[in-house]
Amino acid sequence: MNLSVPTMAELCEALRSEHDKIRSQVLSLDSGRLSTATPSPGWTIRDQLTHLAFFDERALQSAIDPDGFDLDVARAYENFDAYEASHLELGRAKSPTELIGWWEGSRLRLVDLFSRIDPKERLKWYGPPMSARSFATARYMETWAHGQDIFDALEVVVLPDDNIRHICDLGVRTRGFSYALRELEMPDSEIFIRLSSPSGQVWEWGNDEDGNIIEGTALDFAYLVTQRRNPAELALEITGADAHEWALIAQAYAGPPGPGR
Repeated sequence: MNLSVPTMAELCEALRSEHDKIRSQVLSLDSGRLSTATPSPGWTIRDQLTHLAFFDERALQSAIDPDGFDLDVARAYENFDAYEASHLELGRAKSPTELIGWWEGSRLRLVDLFSRIDPKERLKWYGPPMSARSFATARYMETWAHGQDIFDALEVVVLPDDNIRHICDLGVRTRGFSYALRELEMPDSEIFIRLSSPSGQVWEWGNDEDGNIIEGTALDFAYLVTQRRNPAELALEITGADAHEWALIAQAYAGPPGPGR
């Protein structure tokens, strides 16, 4: 099935939907439950929400104050570990009500911006600049990925929906980025990807002329490119050396190379 280019309205709705799923799980959590460890080493549920709120604000800054955003990026790459630690402290100092309010407020302002912006407008980020459409897709991907960490920590199962196609598409389009992050040369080969969606559709990218194929569920592929599961734990059928190589380093999000799970 050939996938159409998503509209900004569709991406905004995906963001709203994913936020609502997370909100339903965290709204009643007290400080003790917000301190529950997540699969991200050293990160609690509180830290996951802080991360989303902080970078939703940075996304707004990129669009509204690009010069100020440039300064923030420069600080981040002077010492990324210190930068990450400092933003997590912001959330750790807040009460549960303040934290949820910060996160929800950041989300509302960001979705409002995305609903009005030209989808082709270029926005800066910690990786390469992106169109507003890709930027909105990336924020949805981040929200979904950190939501998975929260759901895992709470030991709840939240069923995926077909919005996950935006993550899969981003994962395909960032194959070269995964190599560039590690200063590796990407092979010239094509990779054919065939995924079954939560609703039972079949989504495809590329072609199989080079014999490199990844097949499975859209959920498992989303786990792969967001590094939310170890590749060995996923029921993906991977054929070809280049497909296997990419599966080990696939990363759809900006920032230093992730260690995986």
